[in-house]
Amino acid sequence: MLSTGALRAHLLAARLAGPVATARETSLRSYRLFAARDPRVLLGLDPEQSWGERDLLRLMADKCGVSADPDYVSGQDAIDPERTLAGLCAFAERLAGAAERRAPVLFGTGHPHRLLGFYAGLADAMSAAGCAVLTPARGRCVDITTRFGVRTYHLDYVQRVALVREPGVRGSGSEPGAHCHSPLPVRAVLEEAAEAGGVLPELVIGDHGWVCGAGQLGIEAIGLADTDDPALFVGEAEGLVSVAVPLDDAVRSDHYRPLTRYVLNRACLSQ
Repeated sequence: MLSTGALRAHLLAARLAGPVATARETSLRSYRLFAARDPRVLLGLDPEQSWGERDLLRLMADKCGVSADPDYVSGQDAIDPERTLAGLCAFAERLAGAAERRAPVLFGTGHPHRLLGFYAGLADAMSAAGCAVLTPARGRCVDITTRFGVRTYHLDYVQRVALVREPGVRGSGSEPGAHCHSPLPVRAVLEEAAEAGGVLPELVIGDHGWVCGAGQLGIEAIGLADTDDPALFVGEAEGLVSVAVPLDDAVRSDHYRPLTRYVLNRACLSQ
């Protein structure tokens, strides 16, 4: 079993927490865009409150441990590892609850190059616990606005984790999927499941639009978020997202394996 102390050391060594690669300028830009309700950073969330830049900075200081100083405008951002550990424990509690009642679950990621393995390990454990790991709408087309204009992506599943693929790209071992922040994929998945009269998830696990899009629709959602992803933390503050775990979401994929082990141990789901 991976101890809390060992995981804390790993978080710092892998730069999942502590000083992270996310630039302060990038985080502050996201807060400005969120305050302006730019859909690129809302990630499918429709906040009830009016969130100004200072409000968001205070929230992110509380939730993530970033500097609350508005005059700190350049350099590296930082995440408090204690907040990451607390988030992972809360994340594990939600998984354990879903496993205990054998709830249907959906996994989805906008960071397949980095986080696919983390979610795939959880999906295996939830399936072994008797939960239905849902995979609806495979192959469905989703039109997503990008900086290059509207592009058509394809929904797919790898190891029962939903993701989108670039136009013209089919499943292969060398192409895990595309980076995506949009809530449109989870909306398409839920819409197709509902239209087919199938089972809807009681819990959605993922990041970016997968979490915020599901939470906005009233489905319990938990996920991971970086310092430049204020939407998940606003969603948590407003009760739309159950758990948002602060960590760097773009380090090497193998650095997330200890997190999988830790979460499964905490949830009593280790295989």
